[in-house]
Amino acid sequence: MDIHDFDFDLPEELIAQTPLKNRTASRLLVLNRESKQIDHKHFSDIKDYLKRGDCLVLNDTRVLPARLYGIKKDTGAKLEVLLLHQKEKDCWEVLAKPAKKMKVGTELVFGDGKLTATCLQTKEHGGRIVQFDYKGIFYEVLDELGEMPLPPYIKEQLPEKERYQTVYAREEGSAAAPTAGLHFTNELLDELKGMGVIITFITLHVGLGTFRPVSVDNIDDHTMHAEFYHMTEETAQTLKAVRKNNGRIISVGTTSTRTLETIARDHEGEFVASSGWTDIFIYPPYDFQAIDGLITNFHLPKSTLIMMVSALVDRESILHAYNEAVKEKYRFFSFGDAMLILPERKRNE
Repeated sequence: MDIHDFDFDLPEELIAQTPLKNRTASRLLVLNRESKQIDHKHFSDIKDYLKRGDCLVLNDTRVLPARLYGIKKDTGAKLEVLLLHQKEKDCWEVLAKPAKKMKVGTELVFGDGKLTATCLQTKEHGGRIVQFDYKGIFYEVLDELGEMPLPPYIKEQLPEKERYQTVYAREEGSAAAPTAGLHFTNELLDELKGMGVIITFITLHVGLGTFRPVSVDNIDDHTMHAEFYHMTEETAQTLKAVRKNNGRIISVGTTSTRTLETIARDHEGEFVASSGWTDIFIYPPYDFQAIDGLITNFHLPKSTLIMMVSALVDRESILHAYNEAVKEKYRFFSFGDAMLILPERKRNE
């Protein structure tokens, strides 16, 4: 398929720059997978579309305040470092800017010496391997000195770091938030549990590749970035029971979807406790083995994420829904509104 098949016109003013004060106040476009009917609601109305025995799968990754501003120890030149992932205890792969100023042996100082780093290795596209040195607990130092690595299309400052975290975030390691989950509050989750909706968790640490544009015309030639995932035995057993009881499995976000579909693909359609790296690329046509429905935000034109949601319904219906969202002035991207894609029937009904 051609990349231009997934393009649409998006007015720049619809790109949400700041989160709403009330998480559940976001709008919700509901798209029925079977009838293709569209309903315009608010996120708090999601409970009207979920049933006892349905299961929401949420990604409990926690975003690191991964952007650090420091200086070179010898010259005082300013450098920006963005943490990508941990190689071992205090050794990290980072993205340096400007990368040409950061050679092997370069020493950096952050926060008047509260944190220092030494460049051990250079990689392509500005990547570096650095060794950090500090006193105390690394994540506490990072929380004090680091900034949230907001997506490039967000120009406003984020006054409250926790607003770029889900309320259930707990596993440190992401360079970006699983933004579909930002709409939930603990109160809404408790209300859903009280209705008999099952809540379970997986972990996928979101990498910066999630913002990397597709650079090929033929999407068959695109290579996905790899991200680390983990599913516990408890979650695997929960999902098996939901499927056995004919419940619907609804992933919250494309990151949860990638994890579930990777595990199902690698284990003949079964849910198995596992960890690893996934570079799965989901685009039409694709036979979903793990999920029945999806809660997601509105994605960038020509992105791998709009390709994934197109595979769950069909390209024409998704682009029609997106055009409706533009017409109705929905807010787009990370701090924007949400979409619920759901079948009316349960499995095997």
